[in-house]
Amino acid sequence: MNTTEENAVRHMEVSADDDDIRVDRWFKRHFPNVPYGQLAKWLRTGQVRVDGGRVKPGVRLSSGQEIRLPPMAPVTAKTERTHPVVPPKVAADLQSRVIYKDDHVIAINKPSGLAVQGGSGTTRHVDGMLDALRYDASERPRLVHRLDKDTSGVLLLARTRQAAQTLSRSFQGRTVEKVYWALVMGLPEVEAGTIDAPLEKRGGLGHEKMEAADEGQFAETDYRVIDNAAGRVAWLELRPRTGRTHQLRAHCALMGNPILGDGKYGGRESFFAGLPKRLHLHAQSLSLPHPAGGERLQVSAPLDDELHESWKFLGFNAKTA
Repeated sequence: MNTTEENAVRHMEVSADDDDIRVDRWFKRHFPNVPYGQLAKWLRTGQVRVDGGRVKPGVRLSSGQEIRLPPMAPVTAKTERTHPVVPPKVAADLQSRVIYKDDHVIAINKPSGLAVQGGSGTTRHVDGMLDALRYDASERPRLVHRLDKDTSGVLLLARTRQAAQTLSRSFQGRTVEKVYWALVMGLPEVEAGTIDAPLEKRGGLGHEKMEAADEGQFAETDYRVIDNAAGRVAWLELRPRTGRTHQLRAHCALMGNPILGDGKYGGRESFFAGLPKRLHLHAQSLSLPHPAGGERLQVSAPLDDELHESWKFLGFNAKTA
């Protein structure tokens, strides 16, 4: 064991593959032998810093940031990430969800219920299955943005490190146009507009919610009503200008029209008899600069069978949107 290395402060740069990951999950990924309590102490005392500043365990990292590491035994470092073998049936299912592919990017129509990244108690997630989407590429695809576990729709992946860096900058720089479809309870008083409400996470562990707060993070969502079913349920097009956690769910609830099936933000009133008890929120399309240049990349994801039946049940025609 090298005592000099143990006593040395080190710095590591956040890779594109780790873009948007939480600080605590970054440590679990790269230093699995470091207990959470030890990490919490390092963060609390400023021994671990990001770009020179103190951070909390839940802060999300961006590629290119520099993490200060306190002295520790080098043997705790996980120098190479290992990924579980993807079963053939699971791989085939994921490949069937590919809706766009070229030499630089892949887009899939993510199903509701599938997490994008792992976390506490989450063992099945897109990040753990990415080898199934390698195809003929020399490297594994990389995540460049996220969708909530219960949200379905377009999820974009980078096929090269360079594409990942370019796409990450696009998402961070807000040159990406995102369109979501949602079924909400009731009919908004105004047919189209902008929801401008800063959001802040509140509540205890396992019960956290994003709530309106003057001191919260700036959050804006454009919306318009596409159709409605006798004023009881409305079909909205949502265009987030910012990308806060649960932004669309919280903003719709604040407007008085919680997303159908969203018990967390809408309670029992968000469920409609005859329709599935799931979140009716779908990432319908993405438009952004192609990482290789040229024309903008535009990708759309059709509704899954379950959502299609909900639209049909309410008399909505997705083809006419």
